[in-house]
Parts: sequence; structure tokens; C-alpha cells
Amino acid sequence: MNNKGKILIVDDNKSVLNSLNLFLKHKVDRVITCSNPNQILNLLETEDIDVVLLDMNFSAGVNTGNEGIFWLREIHKYYPKTVVTLITAYGDIELAVNAIKEGANDFILKPWDNQKLLATLQNGVELSQSRKEINDLKQKTKQLIDDTNYSYQDFIGKSPSMLEVLKTIEKVARTDANVLILGGNGTGKELVARQLHQLSNRSGKIFLGVDLGSLTETLFESELFGHVKGAFTDARDDRQGRFQTASGGTLFLDEIGNISPTMQSKLLSAIQNRMITPLGTSKSVPVDARLICATNQNLQELVKQGLFREDLLYRINTIQISIPPLRERGSDIVLLANYFLKKFTDKYDKPKLKLSDKALETLLNYQWPGNVRELCHSIERAVILGEKEYLTPSDFILSEDISKEDILQNPISLDEAEKILINNSIKRNKGNLSSVARELNIGRQTLYRKMEKYGL
Repeated sequence: MNNKGKILIVDDNKSVLNSLNLFLKHKVDRVITCSNPNQILNLLETEDIDVVLLDMNFSAGVNTGNEGIFWLREIHKYYPKTVVTLITAYGDIELAVNAIKEGANDFILKPWDNQKLLATLQNGVELSQSRKEINDLKQKTKQLIDDTNYSYQDFIGKSPSMLEVLKTIEKVARTDANVLILGGNGTGKELVARQLHQLSNRSGKIFLGVDLGSLTETLFESELFGHVKGAFTDARDDRQGRFQTASGGTLFLDEIGNISPTMQSKLLSAIQNRMITPLGTSKSVPVDARLICATNQNLQELVKQGLFREDLLYRINTIQISIPPLRERGSDIVLLANYFLKKFTDKYDKPKLKLSDKALETLLNYQWPGNVRELCHSIERAVILGEKEYLTPSDFILSEDISKEDILQNPISLDEAEKILINNSIKRNKGNLSSVARELNIGRQTLYRKMEKYGL
């Protein structure tokens, strides 16, 4: 048994208990013996038992097996996942069938064959541990789903443009229509996607996001469709793709405007057929994921330029939701600023810190090229460095406030200079991140990390 498993043996015959204990004690992690069945539930409460080896008769002269059936039912009433194997000297087919129907894992006759007994218990331990792993995975998945939904439950915005977005979300959420979310960097495209999922009939299932812009062509198929062992050099095990993992839930494909024509073709096939074929096999797998896509690019313009497939665009934008930039959301800036202020003063234990009227005026007048993400990072930085009771305009370093002369004449950190450089490149290239990456001579993944870091 490879020293695995904890066995509880319940039998009123002390010689049987001693014999089984001597035989098993060096073959399992632990053997617990019990002659009184009334102690079973207490032992299951205090010990992590893998298999209960349960006698079927405890009263002298009784050989119906009813006592064993009773305790089997009691065990499964309070501990339904427990593996129970029954053992009796009065074995017949009808008794064995009744025991299995009641949920017993197996049936052993006295006198037993040691090797058959060992094999039966080993199978029981493996079944028990598999059940525990599955249950643990289910609990972790549920907790992850609950935590994710809780983390994204606040959707902040009262401006007319955001109320229109919320209205559309409420209309669309309970359908399975494919949704395309448009908006600049940092406007909250993922937040809208999560809100759609949370209000949908799939809210109890997984929400899985994929940043397509960070995937190379060589990784694209493996990540989205999965692979089997040996499909390529580093494929040491089978792996589910994101489409299959998200089946039953929601799959969010971010930065869809940045994928190549080859990747577009493969994605279109998966969406049309609702089937994927993992790398290394010809066997297709059905998938049922609600698809939500997002981009900061003008896909209609990319279609005109021959850079994006028109048929793929039609497939992904049954419903289109456009998120306004922060600069067009008016007083939402104040709502968001106070929300982030509360979040970060709690996080950094600065509960008395407030935003001054001048600071709010500065935030309202700023253009926010990095949108909500930039506002969030700006508030966090100001809270961390703030030393007074109120945050003032001087506590915020906003890229529009810094001219070329400021950079040359005033002290500025390398991070702040890099943020300005990236922000200017984004403006110059009208949000085309592939062009920004080429212009700055960095990889797209590096660009995404820096944009996240600086709130752009």
C-alpha cells in the first residue's frame, strides 16, 4: 500500500481486530481498531479516516447483516464521502448486493485472503483520497468565484454616459450574446466584463480572462485550445486550454485587436463551431463559454486596412459596449477619487487623510490619459507619500503638468520620466500598443507591465 491511508476497523471480535492490526500496521499510515460501533461517528469526527472496514454483525447469534447496514447508513448520513468496506463471515450474493446498493465500496468475506484484502483496502484509500482532492478543488473553486465576484461588486459611476453603460449591461447580462467592449486603456473594460458575468446565469461558474496581446503565435493555440503530452518539446503533460477551462462560465478575451491574421482565423473557427482541437490530437472537444472581448482599438478601421477579419468582428460584437474616457465622466472623477482614497487610507493605515478642495479641482481638470487606472495609481502614490492631514495638488504628479523644461530643470525620478515617455508614445500612436512597443523598442508584455505599473 506504499504506506498510505488511515484505516478504521470495526469488529466485535477482538481476535479479528488483532489479526488485521498485525497484518496492516506496517502497510498503511495508521490502523485504528474499535470493537464498539457506537464509537464510529466520534472517531470519524476526530480522525481523518480513509477507509472504514466494518463488520456486518455485532450481536451474538445475529447473522442478517442488518447491523452493518444500519451503521453504513449512519456513516453516510453524517460523513457521506467516507469509503466503507464491509466484512462478514456470513456472505451471500443477496447480502453483498444489498450492501453495495446502500453505498458500500466493497465486500469482504471471512476468512479473508490477505492479498485480496490489501488490494481492496488500497482501492478504497485511493478512492477516498480522490474524493478529498475533488472536494478540496470544488471548495477552492467556489471560494475563488466568491472572492472574484465580491472583489468586483462595486461599479462606480453616476454620469449619464456610465448610467447608459450600466443600463446596457443589465439588458445583455442574462443572455449568452457575444459582447465586444470598446474603450481606452484603463477605462475599466475588464470590470464591465466581470459585471456582465456576475449578473448572468453563469455567475456561479468561472470567469476566465486572457490577455491576447501578450500571447505570441506559438503560445496562442496552446493557451486557448490546450495540448496533449508530447505535442511539442516542452509539453510534458496534457493541459486544458482556456476555452475548455471556461466552459460553462465566461471567457474574457482582452486586447483582441492585437492578434495576427493567423490567430484571428483559428479563433474564428473555435467561435463558429463551438469546438476546439488541442494541439497534438485530431479529437475535437465541445466548449460552452460565454464570450466577451475587449480592445482599445478601432476594429472597423482595422477591417478597412485589412488588418482584422470582418467575419470575426461580426462574430464577437453581437452587442457592443463603449466605455467613455474618464475625462468625459465629470463628477465620476470625484466619486472614484474618494473611493480609491478610502481604499488606500484603509490599506496603509492613514484614516485621517483627506482630499483638499484644490486637489479635487486639479483632479477634475486633468485629462486622465490613463483613465481610471491612472487615477487609482495616482491616489495610491499620494496616500503613500502624503504626510499632512490633507492631500494637495503638489501631492499628485500628473504627466500633463510636466513640460520638457521641467524634466530638464527639476528633479524627477526615472519612473516618472518613463511614464511620461510611454504616455506620449501612446498619444502619438493613437492607442495602438503594437506601434508603441515598436517605437519604444520593447516587447508588448514589457509595455503592458509598465502601463499597469504607471496606471496608463
